[in-house]
Amino acid sequence: MQERSHEGGDLRSRIEAALDKVRPALQADGGDARIAEFDEKRGSVSIEMLGACRGCPLSRLDFVYAIESLIRREVPEVEEILAV
Repeated sequence: MQERSHEGGDLRSRIEAALDKVRPALQADGGDARIAEFDEKRGSVSIEMLGACRGCPLSRLDFVYAIESLIRREVPEVEEILAV
């Protein structure tokens, strides 16, 4: 089990930095993603798809293959990633 950072802002900023890496592709198609909820104690983050991504049938694939895998790789302290 990995130690978690005690700085919620630091962990959250690392998640935001991971999202920033996929944002250009999402925004190019008229969409985006944002952190809807974050619980550092549980290691849980909820991501909301926005704009054109919200209703797009491919957004689930974008979420799993781009957003979720990137957050898991960049911020291994996050144990649960949910799409809301």
